[in-house]
Amino acid sequence: MKVSFDCPDKINGLLTVTIEEDDYKNDVEKELKNYRKRANVPGFRPGMVPMGLIRRQYGSAVKMDVVNHKLSDEVNKYIADNKINMLGMPMGSEKQEPVDLEKPAPYTFMFDIAVAPEFDIELSDKDTIDYYDITVDDKLVDQQVDGFASRFGSYQKADEYKEGDVLKGDLRELDADGNTKEGGVEVEGATIMPQYLKNDDQKKLFEGAKAGDIITFNPYKAYDGGAEVATLLRVDRDKRDQYQGDFSYQITEVQHFEKHAVDQELFDEVFGKDKVKDEKEFREKIREGVKEQLAVDEDFRFLQDLRNYVEQKVGQLTYPDALLKRVLKENNKDKDDEFINKNYEASLKDLTWSLAKDKLGAKAGVKINDDDVKNVAREVARAQFAQYGMQNVGEEYVDNYANELLKQKGSANQFAERALDEKLVAAVKPVVKLNHKEISLDDFNKMVTEEQAQA
Repeated sequence: MKVSFDCPDKINGLLTVTIEEDDYKNDVEKELKNYRKRANVPGFRPGMVPMGLIRRQYGSAVKMDVVNHKLSDEVNKYIADNKINMLGMPMGSEKQEPVDLEKPAPYTFMFDIAVAPEFDIELSDKDTIDYYDITVDDKLVDQQVDGFASRFGSYQKADEYKEGDVLKGDLRELDADGNTKEGGVEVEGATIMPQYLKNDDQKKLFEGAKAGDIITFNPYKAYDGGAEVATLLRVDRDKRDQYQGDFSYQITEVQHFEKHAVDQELFDEVFGKDKVKDEKEFREKIREGVKEQLAVDEDFRFLQDLRNYVEQKVGQLTYPDALLKRVLKENNKDKDDEFINKNYEASLKDLTWSLAKDKLGAKAGVKINDDDVKNVAREVARAQFAQYGMQNVGEEYVDNYANELLKQKGSANQFAERALDEKLVAAVKPVVKLNHKEISLDDFNKMVTEEQAQA
């Protein structure tokens, strides 16, 4: 087998593979013998079918299969052995002439190879990159304390309804005369939060309501005929339009939500039994937790600034544009040329960053393994638990949830990319000069939002 590679401009490569008969005939013969052993042909015992018959029936297909495998293996081996930094996959060359495998060898196959442009990128303490330190001020800690107090709060009985309270009572459908409708809808223990009623006139009917009061209202009007009507009346959603009349609602209980007191019980709920002894420790523990969570945002922002800095330092690279557009088209077969041309420049920016990131990672010895990917999944799991105020989740539950996340389609690749980014950030931060900038969380979020709007 003869392989040659021509790349005069260093980015548009032409790989040519010539296959002779000796390269494949033994493998074809071996495979045909295996077919003979398995062939079930009427009139012949298993394994005794004449080879001539086997060749006539299967010879062409087997030869094509063997040649394709030989070709694929040789192309991949040549690219790996010669360390060709290929972009995408080999594409059948536009110079390729038709190959008829029914004719005798040799057979020549040609592939267009998009080669990554050559460049170098080095970072040192002479490179200055912004790093935003988000300030965890008392206001932010207060918000977290209030959030925990709300999450672990509870509803208590109240004498009179106030905005935000929950009412419990019995619903009964009324007839045109205002009497309980015979055979009408009745719901015991129906829960209503008047603040979420969509009709202001209906909402006013509940002002100052007390246990024992009977209020006549119209659920259909109250919710503007929405799906909430069916939920309240416990009827099929597609039948809610049948219930547009008045209902009586006898209130049995008024419940007012009370935030949890900032006490030892709350400390234990959030951080575990006796992990925190007083409010000062509680606030400091919260401050540490928030700072740790915000460090993820700080590092992510640094990664964006690092990317911008590196892209400017690398400058404009020369790519095999025509070939890369063919690759982009092959990967987006359902898109037209307008889409390819419109998105091409953005794809080049992503490609330049990917190549630069690989070089930086290689120089820093950055590698990831299965444990790194699993750790990212754990981080995501803990973050999701934290959103619900679950700070003291056992490792067993974190691991189980992380395993579920890893099973989701495409998530393993996303976590692997994030693991690589995290290790790259950790490797680069001690090398470059960080221009630390203190910023509040509000200003940080505002900055990110404005930049996203401009992108």
